[in-house]
Amino acid sequence: YVVIIIASIVTAAATIVVPFLIGAATDAIVAIVDGTTTFDAGIGGVLRLAVGFLVAEVVVLAAASIGGAFGDVMSARMRATLSSRYYDHLLQLPQRYFDDELTGTIVSRLDRTITEVTQFVKSFANTFFTMLLTTVAVLVISAIHAWPLALLLLIVFPVYMWLTALTSKRWQEYEGDKNVEVDAARGRFSEVVSQMPVVKSFAQERREHTIFARRFDRTVELTHGQARHWHTMDALRRFALALVFFGIYAIIFVLTARGEFSLGTMVLLIQLMAMARQPVAMMSFIIDAGQHAIAGSKDYFAVMALEPDPREAKAEEQRAEPAQQRAEPVEARTDPSTGSGPSEEAGASAAPAIAFEGVGFGYEPGQRVLDDVSFEIAAGERVAFVSESGGGKSTIVSLLLGFYPIDSGCIRLFGQDTADLRMAALRERIGVVFQDPSLFSGTIRENIAYARPGASDEEITAAARRANAWEFIRRAPDGLDTVIGERGLKLSGGQKQRIAVARAMLKDAPVLILDEATSALDTKSERLVQAGLDDLMAGRTSLIIAHRLSTISQVDRIVTLRDGRVDEIGSPAELAASGGIYAELLALQQEGTRGSKKKLRDRYGVRG
Repeated sequence: YVVIIIASIVTAAATIVVPFLIGAATDAIVAIVDGTTTFDAGIGGVLRLAVGFLVAEVVVLAAASIGGAFGDVMSARMRATLSSRYYDHLLQLPQRYFDDELTGTIVSRLDRTITEVTQFVKSFANTFFTMLLTTVAVLVISAIHAWPLALLLLIVFPVYMWLTALTSKRWQEYEGDKNVEVDAARGRFSEVVSQMPVVKSFAQERREHTIFARRFDRTVELTHGQARHWHTMDALRRFALALVFFGIYAIIFVLTARGEFSLGTMVLLIQLMAMARQPVAMMSFIIDAGQHAIAGSKDYFAVMALEPDPREAKAEEQRAEPAQQRAEPVEARTDPSTGSGPSEEAGASAAPAIAFEGVGFGYEPGQRVLDDVSFEIAAGERVAFVSESGGGKSTIVSLLLGFYPIDSGCIRLFGQDTADLRMAALRERIGVVFQDPSLFSGTIRENIAYARPGASDEEITAAARRANAWEFIRRAPDGLDTVIGERGLKLSGGQKQRIAVARAMLKDAPVLILDEATSALDTKSERLVQAGLDDLMAGRTSLIIAHRLSTISQVDRIVTLRDGRVDEIGSPAELAASGGIYAELLALQQEGTRGSKKKLRDRYGVRG
């Protein structure tokens, strides 16, 4: 910043020198022409003034180049800072924010703000600041030569700004409406690109293009009114400016004709007035850029003003806190000698591994998804959850992971209230395999190691072997370094899920959540993935949302949910004889008709 200011001052000073040199040269040449000075006596001074002009131009060139370079760096630094802060803040926002926003819209807001703000800062630093300093100098010099000139110049700026203020509010309203349309279009664009197979399979390309184009057509309609308004007002501003400078030039010409100014002084003043006019004329451009920056950044700062999840913020504090100062204990990891999960001794405790105590929750106010839900899962126990579709199974998973704050009750993990835990400390203890593997673009190695970025190749390979993923990884073109594409699109569903299982194995957490981890797989892939999951569950506390009755029947206990409440808790044998939801599932499976299979699939989301 200091370099930019110094460069601007030097540029302004050298620029101001040039009219003085030209004015002096004009008087010297006039003196030679009218015979007041001989050619031989006067030409040397004229040439020295020409050299001075060259020196001033070189100084302007050098200072402007240095200031411009530092201005570009400042613009890049601002881009990095704004982007980093936005991303950091997004990572701390509650899950509800992402439930309500399109991915493309979130990215669009960042891109627009960064582009508009950095462009404005760059223009101001590289151009307008220097012109502002030059104008101040011109005002002082004009006041010395003829105070009416300075007075007229002083009138120009506030009048110009006032006329601009009349324009600005309505212009920004137009720009805000355009931004809404652009954000919606970009949000849809991102969504469609990520769902291209669906779009093509339903032959909806033309419809999607029409929806997209309609949004931008609307921005064209808004621009018609915006442009009319802006340029009409801009013409009025420029006309007012022309009137003021008409008065300024008339004063200069009259005073020169009276003999109060020499021709050199007249040339000096005319050039100074041109220098003063340039920033005023450029003010339209600067104000335009400034208004784009203001309009473009409103949504950005609206996001930055959102309150982060306080427990997510605690996670940020934890990353900056020395490890030895962290109070929350973390359960033992896998025993390297056996490859099994945390031992009974390590996980044993008077408190259950997971406890829900009177938990109530709704995604929207007044719409309860869970109501007074209570259950306990002992360390090392496998518990399956069964309910009708939409009955709250996945919500329990989301609450245990801290994605949403509960409305009432308490959730405990190894005896500790999760509301008192940092999110990082909570999630360190939980491994998850979702129905959607949710892989990232990059290599197989990077995706498996996402659970523990510092893991060695040996640890990554061991996790891949245990997850039954090593065979296809070994045959891949670059092994672990094979690039899998966005969301793993170059892999089959079974391959993606086995990488997700390997990722959970590498994390090696004492609690495991399986959220319908094999529901989207074919029989062969499911068998391979299930074998890896059985290995993964060994010795761990496991919370299972399964889609197969064969999987549910192998757990230690089952929790059934009905209308957002716990209906039954017991072993598979106990609930099979209770006449509840699980017994109904078994009866439908036993019936074996098309109608019973459809009811199993549609109402309960399970297969036999």
